[in-house]
Amino acid sequence: MKKLHIDPLEVTSSKIEGLQIINTKMVTDNRGTVRELYRQSSYLDYLPDTVSAWRQVNLTRTKRGAVRGLHGEAMSKLVTVAHGSAFGVYVDTRPESKTIGEVVTVNITPGVQVFVPQGVCNGFQALDEDTEYLYFFDNEWIPGMSGVALTPLDTELEIDWPIQIDPSNLDQISEKDSKAPSLREILDLQKQD
Repeated sequence: MKKLHIDPLEVTSSKIEGLQIINTKMVTDNRGTVRELYRQSSYLDYLPDTVSAWRQVNLTRTKRGAVRGLHGEAMSKLVTVAHGSAFGVYVDTRPESKTIGEVVTVNITPGVQVFVPQGVCNGFQALDEDTEYLYFFDNEWIPGMSGVALTPLDTELEIDWPIQIDPSNLDQISEKDSKAPSLREILDLQKQD
């Protein structure tokens, strides 16, 4: 008996201006599933006009419980997991944004994507061993690129990390990320500019 199921593309806004949560189109039959990671014509209505092409694609493999980020570079990102699952965290640090300071968390599994606008910090914690987190960037990363780094350990963000973070465990969080500024420090610096 042949079984065919199609899940259509669905896009939901979040409490961060421009941050979109996307459930990709998926076609499942007896052989398995095909996920449509990106189709320009389908995404035109949901992504800003400024995203005309993806210029860099990265794939990270991360150990269970490890944290990467929170980083908000001068690039928009489309993120998802290819394997495993992740607890995605997004913080708006854009000085002119109506939603500055807002925090959004998303449980990301294969088929769930998040569009992250430029200047919104992106980070995640791997919930499964060897989670593969996939990034599409609209700009190439270059050393010294403008942007902000925000510590995932900022208690004022009230992030309920699923797996407790040990700041002294460099296998779980980099020294750079653990020592990055808090949101309050970033906002104070922006006021001085």
